[in-house]
Amino acid sequence: MKLHDVQRAAVELFSARGFAATGIREIGRQVNLNSATLYHYTGSKEDLLDSIMRLALLELEQAGREAVARSQNPLDQLGHLVGAHVGITAVNPLTSRVIDHELRALTLDRRAKMLEIRDSYEEVWTQVFAHGLANGAFQVTNIKITRLAIIEMCNGVANWYNPNGELPVLDIQKMLIDLSGRMIGVDCLWSKIDGELAPPERFSVEPISSSSEDSGG
Repeated sequence: MKLHDVQRAAVELFSARGFAATGIREIGRQVNLNSATLYHYTGSKEDLLDSIMRLALLELEQAGREAVARSQNPLDQLGHLVGAHVGITAVNPLTSRVIDHELRALTLDRRAKMLEIRDSYEEVWTQVFAHGLANGAFQVTNIKITRLAIIEMCNGVANWYNPNGELPVLDIQKMLIDLSGRMIGVDCLWSKIDGELAPPERFSVEPISSSSEDSGG
């Protein structure tokens, strides 16, 4: 039994029932461990949620930084950043929903630390927007609202993406990149970015059966 097995079981239950409605014994039953043994592996239920959210947010931040580092052109940077976020959300829908909905379940100190990681990731977006505005590539009247609207659009993929649907993840990435482009005054952004999108990676805590990288929509 590995810690990731327990984390995956917890993600599956937290995403389906919510953190508050999931008992530690239920998680234990998913992985055939009694409560005492489970505590040995993970600590409290909140410890488990904290570890899941921290790992996923750090992986998301790393993917974002790698996406932006691929180019010095802000249009390329935004395209790759949106593509990375959409792809990761599509192949990690359960973990993404836990991150979005269960932050409130953490105690104040832990929540503050998690918000620091999230803010560090959002700072990557802020820098891209600042760069795009400075060189005239972006036409935006309100940076904060536009940035948050794009991020929320990317987050929303977790709620409607269907791995057995008609569209591959790449097509969804292209569509949302173009929608993001329109928000900054650029038509057909996908056709303007340089380089292929990095393939999205599944989080180590995402239940393996929850998603596929091949098709969706």
